[in-house]
Amino acid sequence: MPFTLLPAIDLTAGRLGVYTPAGPTPLDAFGGDPLRAARSCLAAGARWLHVVDMDLAFGSDETNLELVRAIAALPDASVQASGGVRTWAQVGAFLEAGATRVVVSSAALVEEDLVAEIVARARPGEVLFGIEVAEGRIRARGAGEVDLDLMATLGWLRAAGARGFLVTALGRVGAEGGPDTELVRRVARSGVPTIGAGGIRSVDDLAALREVGAIGAVVGRAAMDGSLDLAHALAWAAV
Repeated sequence: MPFTLLPAIDLTAGRLGVYTPAGPTPLDAFGGDPLRAARSCLAAGARWLHVVDMDLAFGSDETNLELVRAIAALPDASVQASGGVRTWAQVGAFLEAGATRVVVSSAALVEEDLVAEIVARARPGEVLFGIEVAEGRIRARGAGEVDLDLMATLGWLRAAGARGFLVTALGRVGAEGGPDTELVRRVARSGVPTIGAGGIRSVDDLAALREVGAIGAVVGRAAMDGSLDLAHALAWAAV
């Protein structure tokens, strides 16, 4: 079964960025140009791009929605948009901008009524729920205080009709130290299709995620800095 590999393109102030505990910082790869990065990923064989508006995630009034729109308009690009999404209005804004799928933030999970509205209004395949985990509990990068029990939250999300999870090991983001396969295994056992993220650096890491039940993976820094041979990884994932 093919495994979906999504290179991550993180946006801050209209440029490429990278997540740090202190907030978004610029990334020098591709001269900081998100469209150049997106075209490179597509040329390597990517069909999905995970595009993150880090400014929105960290509560800025300025967003990168028009840049998301420009990336989504590239030939053969399917965009999975993310970045602090907590409401149906924000989901709708990304879909209107051309995103195929939107990741709802872990910060939204404290509001079960809002989650229920999103599930009810989304068409199949339009929404995933972000499960960001640190020290065994659901947290959230950026704006919003979140501290939720992992397994209990997965249970009510599944009961509410969630159709997909993106699980991120927060302590491994940007570190390229390998994925948290046990975390991904626990989330995938919920029976909801699960994509893994955090720390991925090699095809072996991707294989390990597929082995524990993930249907795909988001690769961030390793895809941007060239430490992962993206074309080779995408060819492997397609088999």
